[in-house]
Amino acid sequence: MRGRSDGGEKKRLITSVCVLGVFIGFVYFYYGSIFGSHGRGASALEYGTRSLRKLGTSYLGGDDESDAKQDGSNFGREDGDDVAIRKSFPVCDDRHSEIIPCLDRNLIYQLRLKLDLSLMEHYERHCPPPERRYNCLIPPPSGYKIPIKWPKSRDEVWKANIPHTHLAHEKSDQNWMVVKGEKIEFPGGGTHFHYGADKYIASIANMLNFSGNNLNNEGRLRTVLDVGCGVASFGAYLLSSDIIAMSLAPNDVHQNQIQFALERGIPAYLGVLGTKRLPYPSRSFELAHCSRCRIDWLQRDGILLLELDRLLRPGGYFAYSSPEAYAQDDEDLRIWREMSDLVGRMCWTVAAKRNQTVIWQKPLSNDCYLQRQPGTRPPLCRSDDDPDAVWGVSMEPCITLYSDHDHRFKGSGLAPWPARLTTAPPRLADFGYSNGMFEKDTELWRRRVESYWNLLSSKIQSDTLRNVMDMKAHLGSFAAALKGKDVWVMNVVPEDGPKTLKVIYDRGLIGTTHNWCESFSTYPRTYDLLHAWNVFSDIEKKGCSAEDLLLEIDRISRPRGFVIIHDKVSVIDFVKKYMMALHWETVATTDSSSESDQDGDEVVLIVQKKLWVTSESLRDAE
Repeated sequence: MRGRSDGGEKKRLITSVCVLGVFIGFVYFYYGSIFGSHGRGASALEYGTRSLRKLGTSYLGGDDESDAKQDGSNFGREDGDDVAIRKSFPVCDDRHSEIIPCLDRNLIYQLRLKLDLSLMEHYERHCPPPERRYNCLIPPPSGYKIPIKWPKSRDEVWKANIPHTHLAHEKSDQNWMVVKGEKIEFPGGGTHFHYGADKYIASIANMLNFSGNNLNNEGRLRTVLDVGCGVASFGAYLLSSDIIAMSLAPNDVHQNQIQFALERGIPAYLGVLGTKRLPYPSRSFELAHCSRCRIDWLQRDGILLLELDRLLRPGGYFAYSSPEAYAQDDEDLRIWREMSDLVGRMCWTVAAKRNQTVIWQKPLSNDCYLQRQPGTRPPLCRSDDDPDAVWGVSMEPCITLYSDHDHRFKGSGLAPWPARLTTAPPRLADFGYSNGMFEKDTELWRRRVESYWNLLSSKIQSDTLRNVMDMKAHLGSFAAALKGKDVWVMNVVPEDGPKTLKVIYDRGLIGTTHNWCESFSTYPRTYDLLHAWNVFSDIEKKGCSAEDLLLEIDRISRPRGFVIIHDKVSVIDFVKKYMMALHWETVATTDSSSESDQDGDEVVLIVQKKLWVTSESLRDAE
């Protein structure tokens, strides 16, 4: 009896241990896949780009999902090296389909950053440290559709692509947007222009006595900064007047406003007037605009208004539509008096004031600044202050003087648009470039873009592309070559190179400064075409991860969008090893030897991003 009992107990013990082992294994692999690979119910933060694991959530695309890994920062390996080709990437949790890594509020909480909310620091860039970077593919939302083509997209988008309708209800009396069935429509209204942005724009031109009530003023007004832009209808309706606006808003309580703008095909950027300079050079815009943008312009000795002053060209305008400009209650009158006093000390004058809007104008030269009484505030900026240094640079409550050229000529000396695009601007001399070098660069990129389009011809039609990014823009000649296309280009200039972004703005184009070792300030699925000329080679020199850059390019590319990678052969070979993992397919590849532009061993690879969904998204859609 004792033997049989002991044997039964052993069997039960062994069975219990086995069951417990199976249970522990199940918990380990289940939760390990969730927490390690951004599964449902977990943070989407992965610890390190070298510890990728395949996610349990599958994706539908028919690609081989066999697991492998490769160091993403070395392009120089020979073919014979023992390096596995990556065949799959994990997929982020569906709830992170709109993640912006450097503007992620959850990251701020997790890292316990001590930020001053009153100064809007929580809306500024705070990027994840290397061990907490995303290294997974961002899935599209359930029911995602290829975006509606421009120009129809100005007025309507698919609701499934941006499934957020709270703005339609919150701003229902202001005609921002209206939900109609499967679409969200944009009537063109705004907080201070309920009856349409087009009429509002014409009224501003009328206030300034511009001919034909056309705000472009015969090509002399080309670049605009719209602060607190909402869904960017102001910028949308400027385009028909050959004016391009950088529509700017933070990822705040109206968190999807910039996402709507970009889905519509309108130039826009996530940013905030907080403590850092905006990523644009001095004297970039002819007009700044704020329509009920809810910014306290008087704070910190007027530092935010002085940031606008830095960005405005000589003679530039600030159009301000807000209760302070017309209301008669005590508080609004107080703010109006203090703002009038501040801009007066900044040498701004009232160009026009009507109804709900006032338009101030900057002086054309330094004369007023130099004639102010000693001790007048705000002070002039120090002589060693570089007004074009913007990446991570704190704002200063001071007035930026014009260059000797602008002061002497009483203006920027720019040609009217569209001649401005191909006319060498005066600030070109800041880099030691001659007019001949400028013309040569323009012609070089005209030929390159023609070659690109020939390679893309089988895949695109006239309306296929709308949002384009040049990831290393130099003088903006890639964008200049696209003038005949119905596209707009976000020109990106590296933060550590020559500050050529001011030349790009002087050509009548727009752009920003960025470090490609970090994530870009935009939503996923933003751009139809990205152009990466030597971008991978640049970050290799910095010691940053090329694998991270590939994932970032994939994040901001629209499904069925294109990427042009123009780089050395080893970079192209490296990218090709990741094509299957990224669900990219080759459109064309060619060497650059035929271009006779001294590219050496550089190669052009054009890829297209496939449209894929997770199995979870598919089940949700069903």
